[in-house]
Amino acid sequence: MLFVDTRHRSQEDEIMDDFDMTGEMLRDSLDQIARINRWLGGNPITVNGVKQLVSNLPKSQPIHLVDLGCGNGDLLRILARWGRRQGRTFRLTGIDGNAYTIDYARKLSKDYPEIEYRTEMLPSSWLETADYDIVLCTLFLHHFPTEQLLRLLKVVQQQAKLGIVVNDLQRSALAYRLFQLITLPVANPMVIRDGLVSILRGFKRKEMEAWAQELAPSDSLIRWRWAFRYQWIIKNNEG
Repeated sequence: MLFVDTRHRSQEDEIMDDFDMTGEMLRDSLDQIARINRWLGGNPITVNGVKQLVSNLPKSQPIHLVDLGCGNGDLLRILARWGRRQGRTFRLTGIDGNAYTIDYARKLSKDYPEIEYRTEMLPSSWLETADYDIVLCTLFLHHFPTEQLLRLLKVVQQQAKLGIVVNDLQRSALAYRLFQLITLPVANPMVIRDGLVSILRGFKRKEMEAWAQELAPSDSLIRWRWAFRYQWIIKNNEG
């Protein structure tokens, strides 16, 4: 495919969206995605958003963070280590629709008692009623059609006391080509295919700005970040 059409969001499903999937390819894909995210500097975008939401809070105040689509829990472990260094009391909950993924994340997080995991199909009754402060959506919202992701954001906006940190992909032909290039050494076809589909399911800035207007009156800030990401911080009045 020489021409990459990024005018509209792709409706193609990712292989990883099969929540019944298990096995070595899934486990390897989760690890590869985490490595690529670390290599491209994706995790600091989310950590920076958390820092902004908690900057004015006393370090002694307990904070409950919920990571939607947590994968192997890599981001939660990064946040747990950061919280420990800062002397903050974090409770971290990872949510994923795949029970195999959640079981793998639990095994990798055995040394992190502040992290818990739940298998939930979203939106869920737990998300609609639980008590939490910050919701993290890292490489997560692009999995949903626009109407569904807006409904989900409205649910968590009502529940999250401090706010929401979105870290997701810019829908860009250049990003698509660069991902093809950097994954040339990758042997796992699922990582390559799902990564390319993810970019085509990503977002344009004008789309996110329109959603921010729909979610008003929250304090909302959208920034472009390397590598072809948008950081969208939605602050609630209690933050």
